[in-house]
This record gives sequence, structure tokens and C-alpha cells, in this order.
Amino acid sequence: MKPSAAHRLDARWLLPALLLLVLTLAVVASGLGFIAVSPGQVLRVVAARLPGLEEMARGLDQLVPHVVWEVRLPRILTAAAVGAGLAMSGAVFQGILQNPLADPYTLGVSSGAAFGASLCLLLGLDFWGAYSVCLMAFLGASLTLLAVIWLSSVDGQASPHNLILSGVIVAAILSAGIGLIKYLADEQVAVIIFWLMGSLVSKGWLDLGLTLGAGLLGLVVFMYHARDLNLLCLGARAAASLGVQTKRVRLTLLITASLVSAVCVAVSGIIGFVGLLIPHLMRALVGPDHRLLLPASACAGALLLLGADTITRAALPHEVPIGVLTAIIGGPFFCYVFRRRQMGRVHA
Repeated sequence: MKPSAAHRLDARWLLPALLLLVLTLAVVASGLGFIAVSPGQVLRVVAARLPGLEEMARGLDQLVPHVVWEVRLPRILTAAAVGAGLAMSGAVFQGILQNPLADPYTLGVSSGAAFGASLCLLLGLDFWGAYSVCLMAFLGASLTLLAVIWLSSVDGQASPHNLILSGVIVAAILSAGIGLIKYLADEQVAVIIFWLMGSLVSKGWLDLGLTLGAGLLGLVVFMYHARDLNLLCLGARAAASLGVQTKRVRLTLLITASLVSAVCVAVSGIIGFVGLLIPHLMRALVGPDHRLLLPASACAGALLLLGADTITRAALPHEVPIGVLTAIIGGPFFCYVFRRRQMGRVHA
């Protein structure tokens, strides 16, 4: 499954270019808002946090370091980390399940996170302060994953077809539970709905640490098994004949991708289309080799969500949930891409 020479040439410049775009947009976005800050000032604030460079912040308005370092930068970097995690997980799910429409929410992970968060908001649980909702969302997503794996397993094996069907069944049950919670929520219903639509408002360094840690761990596991994932895309029998321990590899990748998605959803709420759209676009640019596809998807996902968050935060007159914007952008675009592929098959 090696990409063509053209694909190799694309990957050679595409990955550094995407990473540079992410870093550039992060610096520019940190200066956008009610209090305008130049990119140079943003870099000075960041540099002043390094040992021996504290003097770099001298001469700046007292508000600038606080606005950039404490308010904007954690949210901006969290947006990038969430986008990268969702896009990577989407690429892995599409490979494992051999389904181009699979994404981080196919197995009901998002519904589990939404149920856990909604239950926390309904009951007013506050055992971990502001992060209680995140923890409950993660627990809900994790328990949902275990339920899906148990439901789909026959003689200790779970086929991609059974996993998808089990995910749909569990997600439908949880969606009914979420509807009941919203009916009972009364005063909290607006908060629940806002969380379900996805938001990165008031995200701090702990949110970034959780998301970035999960994403980096996931990237290490994914890249370690990238060759195995390439072979799994040929089919379980073909992969097994080439020495891949299909059951172990599939379960490892499935659990890792689901947990990365669970952390992202727990931090940001429901943000759709990132894990569905980005792997498709990157696969067209760098080819199906997951050794290139996974890092490319991570960079592109970070760029997409960072751009979307910047638009909702700084470009629109009123901030809208980021999940709404990604759906508005991603839905029609994915329909266009899907339609073009179908027409290409008809004329082939």
C-alpha cells in the first residue's frame, strides 16, 4: 500500500506546510478579539515564559500577557489538539471498520459522552469542580465503548459489521436517554443543549494537557501499528496470512481511537465532521498509507478546528457553538465530495 511517487512528493511538503500553517494561525488567532494583540507581542508573551527570557514581556500592557497566556492561548491550542485527535481517530476507524463513512462517533462514543455530561448537568454533580462534566463525559464514552464491544463480540471476535450495528443500537438507546434528561432538566436544559452543540469556551491549560496527552499517546500507538493497519485494509484474512495478529491489533486500535475520541468529546462537546471529512481529504492528497495519512490528518484536523474556532470567536458578531459551524461547513462540502466520487464511478 505504498503511495505513488506523486503522493510521496506531496507528503514531503504537505506535512511541514500544514504544521507551519497551524503554528502561524495559532499565533495570529491569539491576537484576535476585543483586545487586539500583534503577532510580535504574542511571540514575546510566549517567549517570556521560557527560562531566562522573562524580560521579553517588559514594556507590554499588563493586560496583554493575561489575555494571551491565560485566556486565548489555552483555548486555541485545545482547539488544535481536539481537531487533531478527532481526525486521527477518524482515519483509524475508517481503516479498522473498512467503512469510508466511519468516524469517531460511529461506535456511539459521542452519544455515551453526551449522556454522561447531560446526567452530570442534570444532577448538579460537582465532585471535581468545573471538570466534573468532562470526567462524566469520559466515563460515559468509555462505558459505551465497553458495551459496544461486548454486544458485538461472538466467540471473542467482533467483526466490523457487528461493531457498526452495535454502535448504532447503543447510540439510539443513549439518544433516548439524553432526550429524557433534557425533558427533566428544566432550568439546566439550555446548558445541556449548548454542551451538546460543542464549545471551547473557557478552556484552560488542564483541558489542553488532557487532550494533548491523549492525542500524543494515540499517535504513538497508531504509528506503531500503521503498517498493520495498512494490511488490515486488505481484509482480515489477507492481513493474517501476512503475519498480522488481526484480533489483537484491531482491538488495540479500536480502544485507543475510541479513548482519544472520548477525551476530545469530553473536553469540547459534540463536534462533527472533523473525523469524517479530514481523512477523506488527506487520503486524496497523500494516499492510503497510514504512515503518512495519520500525521497528515492530525495536522489538517488541527488546522480546520483552529480556523473554525477563530471564526466563531473573533469573526462573527456573536459566538456560536463550534459544532454548528463545523456542520455548516463540513456537511455541504462532504456532500460535494461524495457526489463527485459517485459520478466518477458512474463514468469510469
